[in-house]
Amino acid sequence: MFKARLQNIRQKLKKEKLDGVFISSVSNISYLSGFTNFSKEEREAYLFVGQDFAYIITDGRYSEAVKKQVPHLKLFERGNNKLVEELFKKHKKEIKTLGIEEDNLTVTEHKVLKKHFKNLKHFNVSNLRSIKNDEELGKIEKACQIGDLAFNFILKKIKVGVSEKEIAHELEKFIKENGAEFSFNPIVAFGKNSSVPHHQTGDKRLTINDKLILLDFGAKVDGYCSDMTRTIFFGNPSSKQEKMYKVVSEAQQKAVEFINGAIKNSQELKAKEVDKVARKYIRSQGFPTIPHSLGHGIGLEVHEHPALSPKSRDILKEGMVFSIEPGIYIEGFSGVRIEDLYVLEKTGLRQLTNSPKEIITL
Repeated sequence: MFKARLQNIRQKLKKEKLDGVFISSVSNISYLSGFTNFSKEEREAYLFVGQDFAYIITDGRYSEAVKKQVPHLKLFERGNNKLVEELFKKHKKEIKTLGIEEDNLTVTEHKVLKKHFKNLKHFNVSNLRSIKNDEELGKIEKACQIGDLAFNFILKKIKVGVSEKEIAHELEKFIKENGAEFSFNPIVAFGKNSSVPHHQTGDKRLTINDKLILLDFGAKVDGYCSDMTRTIFFGNPSSKQEKMYKVVSEAQQKAVEFINGAIKNSQELKAKEVDKVARKYIRSQGFPTIPHSLGHGIGLEVHEHPALSPKSRDILKEGMVFSIEPGIYIEGFSGVRIEDLYVLEKTGLRQLTNSPKEIITL
């Protein structure tokens, strides 16, 4: 599998008239090597790939593990920048134009590469990851299943006086006890805090007047992520809150129906058209437009290709896994978001997150 992925990289290099590529993002390194133990916070590894070579560059802490787990790549153990530069000098003559991940390199890394390779050009690896194979899909499905279990579990922990952070902690504990880890820091928003789409989970404690709770979280299994949002009510919702919920739910369903209709009629599926369907419906019901994209791809990262947004140029294809997450947010009042993951199959969408979506009142 990983040799085939390297071959895809080499074919893409030929198509874009590049002689090699320097890959620095951890997710793309994991995708091409199969080694998932590098930290996103540290610059611990790189890939350096040409038509006749493929190196994984890392240090002595990982050498033994890499040798065992990544036999299809040649290990280059670095001790300092000078050692890495010796590798660049070795291949300098054959690489006239080098592909780089412009949105990932540090200034220092760019300076070192520019010193050895005159022509640097952006190279997008991430879009190669958008079509998931059966193994990848299985990991995402398992992460979704753990997320569904976590949602059912956390409902029992919601009570007057509990804090947003305490709910987040309980979610993390449950997910880890079930063999996974968080795919991102969860969003737990009580009451008016839910009107902030990416509220930072805080110390606010739940009261009987908060009425509404927004939970956005995901699990990660073997490097692959899930993502789900549910909005529940603490006590009876107001008529406006109930309408918000129903409109968001209907907007999601209309997006799903649009995709399934296009698949049935063998039509090209433009991601921006899916976004437009949900966005237009929400506005037609008298609510403000969605302040974020309707959805995003997911896999090794929580947000990856494709993007379901108004300016997206992406075409949705079989094998892609992505979210559909419409939302309505009214400042100082409430916010409602419903998010599920779907895989696009030959016959249409298949939902991967399966927690209840009818109005839940605790």
